[in-house]
Amino acid sequence: MASSSSSKEVITLKLLVDTKNNRVLFADAGKDFIDFLFTLLSLPIGTIVRLLTAKSMVGCLGNLYDSVDNLSNTYMQSNQSKEVLLKPKVAVRLTEASLLLTDDDAPAPEVNKMYKCRTCASTVSFDPKATCPLCKKANLSVEVTFEPSKVANTGLSGEGGYVKGVITYMVMDDLVVMPMSTISGIALLSKFNVTNVASLEEKVVSFGMDEVIDVSLSLAA
Repeated sequence: MASSSSSKEVITLKLLVDTKNNRVLFADAGKDFIDFLFTLLSLPIGTIVRLLTAKSMVGCLGNLYDSVDNLSNTYMQSNQSKEVLLKPKVAVRLTEASLLLTDDDAPAPEVNKMYKCRTCASTVSFDPKATCPLCKKANLSVEVTFEPSKVANTGLSGEGGYVKGVITYMVMDDLVVMPMSTISGIALLSKFNVTNVASLEEKVVSFGMDEVIDVSLSLAA
């Protein structure tokens, strides 16, 4: 379950550790952590680079990010902002776990407002200052109602996110995810040649921003 610690979101995980061989077999994770992992697939490149530059160099992408950051606003189009490139946002925040991917000074944008062209009304945007690509005459400034897709009826009203929360999930160190089951657990013990269950130990760990960066680094490698 996600909880707050020093204004930062933290997720608690249970690890099954083979103490004899000093290795983690898998993490026992709930819906919040799986939703977080799946959210990584929807992140804009700019967000990944921003997370990585907090601790490490990221090559050419890092150079490109720094170039935008150092570029004077004088050279930017009047209807554009560097923040769109430097701090892009996922369109919809699905779970509280997604807060792991944001900075305290970068609140999520409102996603319940969209804007259309006052002249041709056939193009919409989240940015009311954007210029209509069709008529080129006016900004997309007329507010329209945005109705997000409804969550399918799973019997868990308002649960949201990507996966169901009625079960727990197994997460391997290579980010393979699968539903937790007795059969899959036994198969994993066989795969790792674990013959003495007495050597297995459960360890509870917290997953926060530092671990997010480590996961992002593994994805970028």
